[in-house]
Amino acid sequence: SHKIVVYFDCTFKTAYIRSEVMILEEILLFFALKYDGDFQSILKALQRKEKVTNQQREEAVLKVQSKYTTILCDDYPEALKQISCPPFVLFYHGNLSLLDEKCIGVIGKRVPSEYGTSVTDKIVCDLVKNEYTIVSGMALGIDTLAHRSAMNNHGKTVAVLGSGINYCYPKRNRELYLKLKEEHLIVSEHPNDYVPQAKDFPSRNRLIAGLSESVVVTEAEKRSGTMITVGYALDQGKDIFCVPSRIGDPIGCNLLIQQGAKLILDINDIIEE
Repeated sequence: SHKIVVYFDCTFKTAYIRSEVMILEEILLFFALKYDGDFQSILKALQRKEKVTNQQREEAVLKVQSKYTTILCDDYPEALKQISCPPFVLFYHGNLSLLDEKCIGVIGKRVPSEYGTSVTDKIVCDLVKNEYTIVSGMALGIDTLAHRSAMNNHGKTVAVLGSGINYCYPKRNRELYLKLKEEHLIVSEHPNDYVPQAKDFPSRNRLIAGLSESVVVTEAEKRSGTMITVGYALDQGKDIFCVPSRIGDPIGCNLLIQQGAKLILDINDIIEE
């Protein structure tokens, strides 16, 4: 009899705690929708204890147009909990469990050379064969090549958007977006059809770095979004691997190698590290 009482008491407490967590998650969702996923705005709303009614919480759940997880959920990516300013809510389409796999970022120039294109395809192909999941930003150029090469070689890939989870940017990647959504994974800290602003892409890059165990740069300019991602990765203690560039080509990779990034000639340089 005593054991039964204890069992029901523990069960009630567990259910109560779960109910409280669900309320907190809905509050986070409400703020994520209200402030378009902007971390600082959500943080300030929490700090000033902005009021949220039951009706507002319920409406927020109905308004969201994708799957989502919050920083309070068990399925929230553990890797993002380790970075500065982790999204309070992560919106997604596809298989979130891909983030539990061995993930590596592949990034680079938006208008790659023929050399950059072929090197990216080769490296991604080899990474996929070694069971890496490819993380990139679905931008034009190297990002798009990385996603496509992963898919063409029967691997898995994750796109991190700077736009709302339902807003395909750039528009010309619509076909890629739909395939990633159905067969792989798309994530964003921005909800629904949020239209991206220039500031959102550097902010997005911290998530690319955060979800990746390490980052591979196949071709880059000296000043670029690629370098911003590298900066976040270094702050997070991640390894940076770079393909050396030829004389006359964009010098970003060679500068990173001079500063201590690991030069790679083939996939074995990454695997051994």
